[in-house]
Amino acid sequence: MPFDAGLVRPCQDGVTGKLAAIVADDHLRLAEQLGEDEDWLHDVANEMEIEDGVIWVYGVGEDGVLAFTDFGIECLIEFIKMYKDDPTLLKRWDRSE
Repeated sequence: MPFDAGLVRPCQDGVTGKLAAIVADDHLRLAEQLGEDEDWLHDVANEMEIEDGVIWVYGVGEDGVLAFTDFGIECLIEFIKMYKDDPTLLKRWDRSE
């Protein structure tokens, strides 16, 4: 499924110098495009490491926002497959606390 271009913005990857895309503006739309629940997808992304292409972006006076490189989106899709194959591997956050 192709991603909505409105979700992807080009940026410079400071580590490798290669052009990357960061998805940081609307995780609900990303979840909808992937056909997943937003809370579940957030829990999956929390299992990813920076080496998997995910970072937290912070602004002045803002909460952090998850952001993904192109590689990070590929990894996220692989993580989704892995956790769907064995849901017991995924640590879920209790959002009622």
